[in-house]
Amino acid sequence: MAGEQCCENPPVLDVAAGVGVVDEDVGGLRCYVSGDIESTAAIILASDIFGFEAPNLRKLADKVAAAGFFVVVPDFFNGDPYVPDNPDKPIKDWLQIHSPEKSYEKANNLVNALKSKGLSSFAAAGFCWGAKLVTELAKSGEIIETGVMLVTLEDIEEVKIPLAILAAEIDSKSPPALIKQFEEILSKNKQVESFVKIYPGVAHGWTIRYDDKDEIAVGRAEEAHQDLLNWLNKILKHSPLTVDF
Repeated sequence: MAGEQCCENPPVLDVAAGVGVVDEDVGGLRCYVSGDIESTAAIILASDIFGFEAPNLRKLADKVAAAGFFVVVPDFFNGDPYVPDNPDKPIKDWLQIHSPEKSYEKANNLVNALKSKGLSSFAAAGFCWGAKLVTELAKSGEIIETGVMLVTLEDIEEVKIPLAILAAEIDSKSPPALIKQFEEILSKNKQVESFVKIYPGVAHGWTIRYDDKDEIAVGRAEEAHQDLLNWLNKILKHSPLTVDF
């Protein structure tokens, strides 16, 4: 499930990044949280293999929170994100320890903890590694109300909730031809609302592993961020908002 593109452009992790705070225990997980806890809707952002301290991921969490949502970025890896230059734990070994399927129960406990705090609507967006976790949640049809991610044809056929797929044109694991197949499957399922978009000229990881100094890369990421917010507002019936990035 992990290709070369999944490991490219690793971010410089920063535990202090973002305007939110780190909560040491949300349903048993350390989480970066941002936004008003009084919001009725919680958005879970499931990171890529580099974890919840990635600055651009936290920046996105803050953007979504500014739209009126309570955003949670969990540390599903328990302080053990993938480190490219660690010869003792190559990506295959790391994934055996931290497979998305193993984090399903963690996500379930997280949602239950958020419910106990008064939150009532839930959505999840996954990036690379996190996409598979969101898929598992979407297939259950019980934990979250909508998801944003991309995975395999078999996964898509089992989706039971509204789903948005924001895909890169340059992606060795999920090329445009595969994304079109996802779209075809989803369009046939009249019980599940969907949104599928392929972003031209961008590569895998473009939404959170972009160079802040590259104006074109930033603009393309922000386009996807706005589409994410539009989808969340639509499906969770949140008050319509205009957010300037």
